[in-house]
Amino acid sequence: MHLRPDAGGLVSRPGRRHSARMLDFPTMIFAMLAAFAAFLWWSGARAAAERAGQLGREACERAGVQWLDQAVHAHSMRLRRGDDGRLGVERSFRFEYSEDGMQRHIGQLVLRGEHLVAFSGPTRPQPVSLHSTH
Repeated sequence: MHLRPDAGGLVSRPGRRHSARMLDFPTMIFAMLAAFAAFLWWSGARAAAERAGQLGREACERAGVQWLDQAVHAHSMRLRRGDDGRLGVERSFRFEYSEDGMQRHIGQLVLRGEHLVAFSGPTRPQPVSLHSTH
């Protein structure tokens, strides 16, 4: 109900609602789309972090080193074109590992979508061959 000034005071106009309490339809649609986009962004970030954790853990297992803190940490994020020319989100993650249980080393992996595009960290130990030179 709206009130309008009149000569004798305030008079109400029946049939009208107070617009300050309601959002108009376009604003409501925009808010819903923004919330949905934020959810998709968050969901993609969580999926990438889970994939990075899986890859970091597997790399440490293969190399025979200890994966520390059982976690990866998001380091950076940027838009980057892939080999196919399409624009995508590239996320960089760091993790820590130890070869001897005393010293910490930092590993890094980069994902574009769910695909690994760069890795630095523990590698498989290379077999040492001992040859006699006699």
